[in-house]
Amino acid sequence: MSVLQEDFWLPRSGPMPRPKSVAEAVEVLRREAFPSPGVSQVRFHAREFTSICPRSGQPDFGEVIIEYAPNKLCLESKSLKFYLWAFREEAGYAEGLAARIADDLYEVLQPRWVRVVVRQYPRGGIEIEAEALRPSQSETL
Repeated sequence: MSVLQEDFWLPRSGPMPRPKSVAEAVEVLRREAFPSPGVSQVRFHAREFTSICPRSGQPDFGEVIIEYAPNKLCLESKSLKFYLWAFREEAGYAEGLAARIADDLYEVLQPRWVRVVVRQYPRGGIEIEAEALRPSQSETL
């Protein structure tokens, strides 16, 4: 039996398994999403985000801010932690990471809109902040 249940749902208690890939983590996001209770906006601030610099291979540390206006589904926080953990071994620039996270969340949740900010802490004296916005076709911000 794998650490994840056969249907890819996360365990309800105990240690969280390490994601094998971002694709697996996206599937977990999809399966763990729950019906929106009628809120107008949701905001997450993940202060411990790590990825790999594609140039140097060194770790980049930072944070991710996610805001969205639910349509029918909401994002479950434990699955979001699992998803963001999947980027720990992924090489990517802040701009590409923000775009990929926004695309994944937009695909999974189909919200009215989603905004993702990836902020990488300074290395070499430069902090980077990239924002990706995905409005629905009928919504504008």
